[in-house]
Amino acid sequence: MMKKIMLMGRTGSGKTTLAQTINQLSKDYKKTQTMEYYNNILDTPGEYIENVRFYNALITASFDCDVIGLVQDCTDDRCIFPPNFAYVFNKPTIGIITKIDMNDKTIDWVQACLYEAGVDKIFCVSAFDGTGIEEIKKFLDNIE
Repeated sequence: MMKKIMLMGRTGSGKTTLAQTINQLSKDYKKTQTMEYYNNILDTPGEYIENVRFYNALITASFDCDVIGLVQDCTDDRCIFPPNFAYVFNKPTIGIITKIDMNDKTIDWVQACLYEAGVDKIFCVSAFDGTGIEEIKKFLDNIE
């Protein structure tokens, strides 16, 4: 059974599209206004990571999840995650690099950003062409 994952990342980083793709839903873009479940995936608004005053909401919501996913768009050269941010959650934390079909030149930089934030493992994905989606599903099926 697929474990619950909470996705957090900057507005426009691809969290909603990733959740829809993993759950094989039609891609219906809308601005996420509040935390929303897509089956086993908790999609959070970008503003929750962009504004420190909302960190408490992320921490509280994480209690219902098995895994934390820090989502970073590889076309965005600004890292939103502070160093060691993942350790706040005391749960397995993965990095998810999105939009790799659009830019592969900054992936090394994004990986460094996510590892500095404290992720245990990194997945590179494209919701457009499906790259990396099956790997995340297998990970979520097999995590203890």
